[in-house]
Amino acid sequence: MSAKRILVVDNEAKMRRLLELSLRPMGHDVAQAADGEEALAAIDRSPFDLVLTDLRMPRMDGIALLGALRERGDDVPVIVMTAYGTIETAVAAMKLGAADYIIRPFEMETIEMAVTRVLAMQAVERENRFLKEELSRGWGDFIGVSEPMQALYQLLKRAAPTRSNMLIVGETGTGKELVARAIHAASGRAGLFVPINCAAIPTDLLESELFGHIKGAFTGALRDRLGKCELSSGGTIFLDEITEMPVHLQAKLLRVLQEGTIERLGANVLTPVDLRVVAATNRDPGQMMEAGVLRRDLYFRLNVVRVDVPLLRDRHGDIPLLASHFLHKYSLELGRATPRLGSGALQRLEAYAWPGNVRELENLMERAAVLCRGDEVTPEHLPAELAHAEPAASHATPAPGASDESLSMKDHVETLERRLIAGALQRSDNNKAAAARLLEISERALWYKLKRYRLH
Repeated sequence: MSAKRILVVDNEAKMRRLLELSLRPMGHDVAQAADGEEALAAIDRSPFDLVLTDLRMPRMDGIALLGALRERGDDVPVIVMTAYGTIETAVAAMKLGAADYIIRPFEMETIEMAVTRVLAMQAVERENRFLKEELSRGWGDFIGVSEPMQALYQLLKRAAPTRSNMLIVGETGTGKELVARAIHAASGRAGLFVPINCAAIPTDLLESELFGHIKGAFTGALRDRLGKCELSSGGTIFLDEITEMPVHLQAKLLRVLQEGTIERLGANVLTPVDLRVVAATNRDPGQMMEAGVLRRDLYFRLNVVRVDVPLLRDRHGDIPLLASHFLHKYSLELGRATPRLGSGALQRLEAYAWPGNVRELENLMERAAVLCRGDEVTPEHLPAELAHAEPAASHATPAPGASDESLSMKDHVETLERRLIAGALQRSDNNKAAAARLLEISERALWYKLKRYRLH
């Protein structure tokens, strides 16, 4: 556990000194206060990660101190110590939000264990709060606050609630199905979200999968079966890898979209369907039409709203958020505390070009969660190829005088400030006061920059 700032509050100087001598070898920075009023003054001067306070003190006791902190909105964890271990005082302290309650006399190991436990709980709560805050700034289940993602959110917010067909275009691993599911979730349609991977189903079975069949329609058709189009009526059908669908089936799908009816294989009855199609491809639709792989008329029917999913190398500012999210996810699955993402590891991640996009980053963070047994992910927990990663082309530093790059000093200073602030927040577990100290600026200045750069 990284070093924390702890404030010891006790009217007995010897006890304060004893507690300080016990906590400093654990690597913590320890300050002292003789009573509650002194403690509040110390906290006003500089924030603390934990307060360890006696209950009975002159001027302002531990209960009054705890109450004052909560009244002013300070959620610093407080451990209360007392020789007067009555149920009433315990209940009063816990109602005011005390993190723990220790009866005197006690062994120093008891204090050390309580401090370690409370700080660990605080780290988990802070990380969960940080992730929730960041997730709430996105849309749906997306993670990302970069400009490309903000543009994506705005497009989806406008188009998803309609019944218009949509075409999602993006490289493998960018999260096209996640986009499709978010579109359905925001559509308000009561039916099912039904995905089908056109590349994963043999051609001779795909027609039945799409449109269904009746018993005896072909060898092996032992009973009637609904197709995916019928199952998704009133909802959304997601046709992944649409360019892998055979051209003759594209013609049948086009007819379904035009007439709003389907005909199961072997049947002579038309069944009405209420379809909303979201299709996806990792290929260039224009090239696929030129090659005769994608019908132009189907393309125009599907491409009412086109959604281009950003590449990870074009949204590098989101890498710390995504990496932290995946680390937390897989650490929970492994039943372990979530390690920090060290600055060395983060530099490797930011320098990599990510040909496999977000899916590749998720796989690497799962690997890191498995291999890391300490409290920080370092470069040794990452694959060897990242050790020699070159900066992604879209984020490489331009050569002086490059004609297609801005030479505005203001633009480059702002870019550098964004990266430094993101790095300081990562290293400080999103503790704004600690991040300000790392950046050697005031906390007020940090909050101003967070708001300015939309990082808060």
